[in-house]
Amino acid sequence: MSTAMPNAGQPAFYTVKEAARILRVDPATLYRAIREDAFPAIRLRTRYVIPAAALDKLSAEAADSGGCVDVGRLAAERRTAREIERLTGGAR
Repeated sequence: MSTAMPNAGQPAFYTVKEAARILRVDPATLYRAIREDAFPAIRLRTRYVIPAAALDKLSAEAADSGGCVDVGRLAAERRTAREIERLTGGAR
């Protein structure tokens, strides 16, 4: 059940099941990564959706680097940046 963006014809968000199918992993693996804050997702009450832009970014990074993209490393960097922002009050 993807939601299409206006004028783009591409989904704006994927369900976890759809994203898992695209990534060729088990949905349980993706749910676990999301709960561990190791994969980008949006929580809407009891459901998670995956922004299509996040999958596109991961794909582009893998293509550009020509190697493996470590989503766990990206998540750790994101957590660190949020913590720094929280400690500094948003000032950089």
